[in-house]
Amino acid sequence: MDFLNQLKDASSKDQNLDWANLCYYWEKNEQLGQVSENNGRILFMGDSITEEWGRLYPDFFQSNDYINRGIGGQTTPQMLLRFKQDVINLNPAIVFILAGTNDIAGNTGPSNLDMITNNIFSMAELSMSHNIKVVLSSILPVDKYPWADHVKEVPEMILKINQQLKSFSQKHSMIYIDYYSFTVGENRGLKKEYTTDGVHLNKKGYEVMSELVQDVLRKEGLAA
Repeated sequence: MDFLNQLKDASSKDQNLDWANLCYYWEKNEQLGQVSENNGRILFMGDSITEEWGRLYPDFFQSNDYINRGIGGQTTPQMLLRFKQDVINLNPAIVFILAGTNDIAGNTGPSNLDMITNNIFSMAELSMSHNIKVVLSSILPVDKYPWADHVKEVPEMILKINQQLKSFSQKHSMIYIDYYSFTVGENRGLKKEYTTDGVHLNKKGYEVMSELVQDVLRKEGLAA
């Protein structure tokens, strides 16, 4: 049994044995392989918001040959653990990082603002050190998490994190993409027309995000 199958077998018995879900994109990464710098690859790193983007709006990824590396439910420490494998080793020209909402919900335990932002900053710094352009994404608005309704002051936490991400981007000459302002609605949650459950997006919501992405890429000379 090769290593990947060993990992899959072990994690099927105990998910904690592959806590970061390294096996999730292992085979797809092998198929893509490494390429030289300035290859033009555009990659999206994230959680279910990113993963579902590829499922609900597949044309956006397929027609543009964008790489989706989202895994539902993941928190920033999990993403940081797989960042080398799922981002750095693929050597994209640019990476869009969208992360943090599941940390607020407590998916892998309690987190505070510094823990969340430090993990995102580490992913950004890893990218910069490998000459990968970074786009830090605002966390989408959420009023409350259906699976974690005990978590209070969610909108306030999201706004604080977004401000930190924006400030970090400005300080380090990175790009900040503000999905939040274009999707926020009543009670500082997602606009009802963009969501299925108050946290996740429908296709209409993804169309808004996709146009914002294309605007960024056009400015960077990476999209028509």
